[in-house]
This record gives sequence, structure tokens and C-alpha cells, in this order.
Amino acid sequence: MLPSEKHIVTFDFGVAELHQNYMLMVMNEGITVNSSINAQLTDLAAEHFKERPFGYITYRKNSYSVDPNVYNETSKIKMLVAFAIVSDEDIRRTTAKVEEIFLDKPLKVFKRLKDAVIWVEKIVALS
Repeated sequence: MLPSEKHIVTFDFGVAELHQNYMLMVMNEGITVNSSINAQLTDLAAEHFKERPFGYITYRKNSYSVDPNVYNETSKIKMLVAFAIVSDEDIRRTTAKVEEIFLDKPLKVFKRLKDAVIWVEKIVALS
């Protein structure tokens, strides 16, 4: 896959964009990200990235919740090297910072998607 190419996968809970070095996820309004959803995304990442390091960007355009147990599962994904959260809303960015406690991976919160992509690409390149 060339750097500018992307592959889009639509789920009943949201839309994933698979890029060369990262997955960009936009969850649907009102869902709860649970172990089942996490397993589907983990399988997709394993299929797409194989044994290559990759980053995950969650673009929080919609309001939804995350079961904290998901972070324990996500922390076990060997090739996941960066986790970015993007929101243009101050309250969502503040709430997202709490998620760092639960995830054992580099995590950073951004206001702009462009900045998140730059950070993730940098972390992946160093891995």
C-alpha cells in the first residue's frame, strides 16, 4: 500500500480507515466500545499490518463511551506503538487525558487530526 492510499472498512459501530502506518477510527454516536468491538479492530489490524508496527488514531467526532477494560486488552497488542485521540472539544480532550492511566502504550491527545497523524507517523518510524 502506498503512503497516500487508504482502505475503508465500515462496521455497525463506526468506520475504519487503514493507512500504511496507522488505523484511523471514527466511532458512531452513542456506542460503547467493548471487548467485542475491540476484538474486531484487533483482528483488522493484525490482518492489515501483519508484523509491522502501527499507530491507532481515534477521531472523536461523536460522543461515545469506552469500557476501561478495553485498554488492558489494547495494551497487549504487540505491534501497536502509538495511540492518538483527536477531538476539537476541550471537554473531550480533558476526559481523554484520563485514559492514559489505563493504556500501557504511548498515548497523546490532539485538537487537530493533522497533528495526530504527524505524531503517529514519527513514532512508527522510530519503532
